[in-house]
Amino acid sequence: MRSLLTAAAISLAFTLFLTPVFVRLFRTWGWGQVIRTPEDIRNPSHGEKRGTPTMGGTIFIAGTLVGYLVGSFTGNNPPTISGWLVVWMMVGFGTVGFIDDFMKVHRQRSLGLSGWPKVVGQIIVTIPFAVVALNFPNMMGYTPASPYISLFRDISVLSLMALGPILGWLLYLAWVSFIGVAWSNSTNVTDGLDGLAAGAGIFVTGAYSLIAFWQFNQVCTGERTNTTLQACYAVRDPFDLAIVAAAFSASLVGFLWWNAPKAKVFMGDVGSMAIGGVIASMSILTHTELLGVLVAGVYIIGPGSVVLQRTYFRLTRGKRLFLMSPFHHHLEMRGWPEITIVVRMWIIAGMLAVTGVGLFYVEWLART
Repeated sequence: MRSLLTAAAISLAFTLFLTPVFVRLFRTWGWGQVIRTPEDIRNPSHGEKRGTPTMGGTIFIAGTLVGYLVGSFTGNNPPTISGWLVVWMMVGFGTVGFIDDFMKVHRQRSLGLSGWPKVVGQIIVTIPFAVVALNFPNMMGYTPASPYISLFRDISVLSLMALGPILGWLLYLAWVSFIGVAWSNSTNVTDGLDGLAAGAGIFVTGAYSLIAFWQFNQVCTGERTNTTLQACYAVRDPFDLAIVAAAFSASLVGFLWWNAPKAKVFMGDVGSMAIGGVIASMSILTHTELLGVLVAGVYIIGPGSVVLQRTYFRLTRGKRLFLMSPFHHHLEMRGWPEITIVVRMWIIAGMLAVTGVGLFYVEWLART
C-alpha cells in the first residue's frame, strides 16, 4: 500500500507544482497551440486559445514515470513486466502524439500526421506490447495478457488461439492492435475542450487502479480453497498495475489544476494518446477489455458522434445530424458554455466508471 500511496503523491506533486515551470519552457520553445480557421469561424471563443502552450501531456507522462518508479522502489515493490508494459504503451502512444503535435507547431498548421501514418505508428507500438504480454509467465504460469477475450475475467469460450497457433497469433495481434488504436484515437477525439480529456481520464484510470487493487487482494494462488478459487483473478501483476494506474491518475489531477477552463496549457495529442495507451493496456492486462467499453465509455461519445454524423450525412445526401461533431462541439454550437459541457462530461465519466467498477464487484459477489 505504501508503494501505491507514494506513487500517487509523488506524481500529483510533480504535475501540480512543476507544470508552471514546463509552461515557461514551452513558451520559450514556441510550443503554442494552432487553431483551425474553420473552427475560428464557427467557434469564435476558440480563437482566444491560439498560442496557448501545448504538448502538456509530456508533463503528466514524466510525472507518472517519476511517481511510479519512486513509489515502487520505496515500498519495496520493484516494477514488473506488467507495469513496464503500461509504461511502454503510455510513452509509445505519447511519442506518436508528440510527432503529430510537433509537426503542427513547426508548420504552424493544424494538420500533423495524417490518418494512416498515425495508425501505423500506433500499431508499431502495439505489436511489441502484444508479443511481450503473452510471454514471461510467473510462478503460477500467468502471463501479463491472455489469449482470451475478457469481460470481468477471461471468457473461456472466446479463445483467440482456438483456430491454431498461427491464425491464433494473428487474431490475437489484430485484437490487441484494434484495442490500442481504438482507445488512442477515441481519447484524441475527445480532447477538444479545456480539461475534458484530463478530467475524464482521472475517473477512468482511477477506476482501473481500484480494479487492479481488488484483483491483487483476490489473486489466484495454490493456497485458495475450491470456493474462493472460482472468484479469484488469474492476473500476473495486479498490485503493480494498481500502482502505475494510481500514479497516472494522480498526475492527471495535478495537471488538471492548470488545464481546467480556462486552460493555461493544453495536453496536445501527446497527452490524449498517452491516456488512450494507458486505458488500452490496463484493460488488456487486467483482463477486462469488454468492461473497458463501460468504464471508459465517456471517450466513446465523441468518436461515436463523428461516425453517426458521417453516416447520416451520406444517407441523407448532405444533411447533418449534429451542428458540429464531435458531440461536445455540437453542444457549444447550441450555446452551452464550455465549463458546463466539461463538468457534465466529467459527471458522465464518473457515473460510467463507477458503474463499471460496481458491476465488476457484483460479478465477484456472484461467484463467492
